[in-house]
Amino acid sequence: MTTFSFAKLGYQDSSIPQCIPTQEIITMKKTIAALGLLGIALAGPVFAKEGNIPEGVRHLDHVFVIMMENHGYSQIMNNPNAPFVNELAHSANLATNYFAIGHPSLTNYLEVVGGSNFGVQSDHNADWHNASCANNLVTGIANTDNPPSPNICPISGTGTDAATPAIDTSNESQGLPGLNNIDGAQSIRAASDISGKTIADQLLEARRTWKSYQEDLPIDGADLVNYSDGVYTNNTDFSKILPAQNPPLTSAGIVSLYAAKHNPFAYFQSVQEGRDPGLSLAHTVGFDGPKGLFADLGTGNIPAFSFIAPNQCNDQHGRGNAGPFCNYGPVSNGSQSSVNPALIQRGDVAIRKLVTAIKSSPAWSEGHNAIVVLWDENDYSVAPNTNQVVLIVDTNYGVAGKQSATPYNHFSLLKSLESAFELPCLNHACDDNVQVMSDLFGAHGHDRR
Repeated sequence: MTTFSFAKLGYQDSSIPQCIPTQEIITMKKTIAALGLLGIALAGPVFAKEGNIPEGVRHLDHVFVIMMENHGYSQIMNNPNAPFVNELAHSANLATNYFAIGHPSLTNYLEVVGGSNFGVQSDHNADWHNASCANNLVTGIANTDNPPSPNICPISGTGTDAATPAIDTSNESQGLPGLNNIDGAQSIRAASDISGKTIADQLLEARRTWKSYQEDLPIDGADLVNYSDGVYTNNTDFSKILPAQNPPLTSAGIVSLYAAKHNPFAYFQSVQEGRDPGLSLAHTVGFDGPKGLFADLGTGNIPAFSFIAPNQCNDQHGRGNAGPFCNYGPVSNGSQSSVNPALIQRGDVAIRKLVTAIKSSPAWSEGHNAIVVLWDENDYSVAPNTNQVVLIVDTNYGVAGKQSATPYNHFSLLKSLESAFELPCLNHACDDNVQVMSDLFGAHGHDRR
């Protein structure tokens, strides 16, 4: 068989482009056809890599997923600065063997809502509304921190995602000894039949509703916004704030409370373009305001699926320019002594506020509902630490106080949500070794409506 190389198109291996102009894609297609190869899947209609509807979780009316940041299981459990989380873990249902997939944050967010990294292994900003580039599924080339990649082309179509090695030495770690993905032993091969869609697409197809609630999202919405403190963004023209200040105001002074990397739906072409009103950036809202989280909870007008991301101080991520109560931990060794105790306490209070508001909503007492609290990754997973994180499931029905040692991961969560909403499994959520979390949801597979 003839082999294909990007060098045939004039690219060196060390400088393969991540976002390739459309005209060059046409050239690539002709070259591949001439060589008789089908190695690269090019953008086109979405033929979803979906399977059967998973069994094991009863029909749910509302699910609230609260995503926290960058702390491993042992840093949260039995931490005296997280009393509410630890109480909830014991009164609700706790996964004691749950793992994030990879690094960094955005990769895990995509895996929770879409069952794949979609070729994204970085926290880079979106290449907003760029219709002339080929996304990472199309090229089969991962978007990485190291080697550095450009902004992320809008995700769409079908193609090949990025493999997840057992130990990551190329992204956040950028060298040995590397960060452990999953448990440091498992790996996931790249799949060539990945569909560039998420659970939001599936809910729309099933005529159900969704929202991404993002704390400190600016009032004008998420479009073109990479980061914000709720008022100022990466797009703010500080020269128009008069009289001019000395020293001058710049974007360097913005505390990045909202971050697009924690709003995974914003990276998809269908959401950016919003051609279907049921699948657009209008479904990304803040916590406050007439269409925000707390207003929706107050009225009980809640979508079937609520993805909730506190800001980067309240989600325990931390910021380097937000003061001592939001600072990063002093060191990175995965222990409780290595974290900023004020940041842990701040996140605990944020979770308590959110869970209390959800349970006070009229929607909570109607039908069968669940709250899922989890962390995106263990950012300190250098061996012997693994990528184990906390996941808690709290329901308004069924069993409580359950602890499950069954091996689960982010794909398991997506598969469980799809079971609850009677949706087909999507991408790696269809993998044979991915189990539905029936024990944590206290569910009955035959209980359908």
